[in-house]
Amino acid sequence: MLERGEVANSWRRERWDSLRLLTPNWLSRLPGLPYEGPDPDGYMTTAEVTELIERFAGRSRAPVRTGANVTSLRRTDDGYHVATSTGEIASQTVVIASGACNRPVVPAVAAAVPAAVEQFTALDYRDPAKLPEGGVLVVGASATGAQLAAELARSGRPVTLSVGEHVRLPRTYRGRDVLWWMDSAGVWDQRYNEVDDLTRARRLPSPQLVGTPERSTLDLNALASMGVELVGRWAAARDGQALFSGGLRNVLALADLKLERLLDTFDEWARLHGRDSEVGPPERCQPTRVPESSRLQIDLRRGEIRSIVWATGYRPDYRWLDVPVLDAKGQLQHEGGVVASPGLYALGLPVLRRRRSTFICGIEDDARAVIDHLARHLAR
Repeated sequence: MLERGEVANSWRRERWDSLRLLTPNWLSRLPGLPYEGPDPDGYMTTAEVTELIERFAGRSRAPVRTGANVTSLRRTDDGYHVATSTGEIASQTVVIASGACNRPVVPAVAAAVPAAVEQFTALDYRDPAKLPEGGVLVVGASATGAQLAAELARSGRPVTLSVGEHVRLPRTYRGRDVLWWMDSAGVWDQRYNEVDDLTRARRLPSPQLVGTPERSTLDLNALASMGVELVGRWAAARDGQALFSGGLRNVLALADLKLERLLDTFDEWARLHGRDSEVGPPERCQPTRVPESSRLQIDLRRGEIRSIVWATGYRPDYRWLDVPVLDAKGQLQHEGGVVASPGLYALGLPVLRRRRSTFICGIEDDARAVIDHLARHLAR
């Protein structure tokens, strides 16, 4: 096993200080390592996730080579040649487990931002004190954008949030964590070959959730109550002006509609499986409040906005991969983790084999299926 830094490197080096997992502790399990602590309904800090992964590496006796950065992977007659910062390796098979969040996605409009406005990505951000004083524009309203907007607003800064497509979820529903419902109702068990639009499912934004001791809901209503100004999707930049889409109302209505459908799914599952008596009565969330007037542009030259945080997603880094297995958008071509090159496999990607693949608890089933294929390949 090759690791470019230390064990759990990304959790040590590439997360903001206050980040906690979105999954409750009881769900953040690894093979043979269930949660056995005192707070099953809590949410792990980055330090606790690091400790979990370290403990798993030790218990599994995984032969990890740390400080081994892969610089090239190429096909050979009988397998693959791997070049690393610590030497070269020949192997019949390779599993790519470098994840999907290696490089932040920054839209092209960033190039038109005036130089006086400092720009950060979610990988750069650590805490509000690291940003210049003054207003902040957070771009992106998935889990990352919502959490950073909330933290910056609590620090006393004026915050504007540019909202595009997003997934709205309550933290708890009918007395249970919303992810308990996703897990119990089988939503996460849907297989990749059962998903109508797999490409879209793999690019779906992470839901607006936050892990806090209060198990509070963090949606756009909560952010607006904190004083965060909502604007539409950043559409263009012209002459120092940030121009936003006028479709904010439609974006909010669509997220609300999808939420209602999901809650209906939960209610139906509870009714059909006789679980209504175990949980609270059905609930419905208040519709997202549409701002009375949403600004369509902000002049970035006037000093109102001193910094921009791009919370616009991530992409994998395959610059070291010298095998023709990427599509036109740079995504790895695979069928449930079996890459389109004999002996090459992938793990740790969204909806790899099931919808739960995105979460820590989803890796075990994925790994068993992928390694079973790998073993049969070697046997042949």
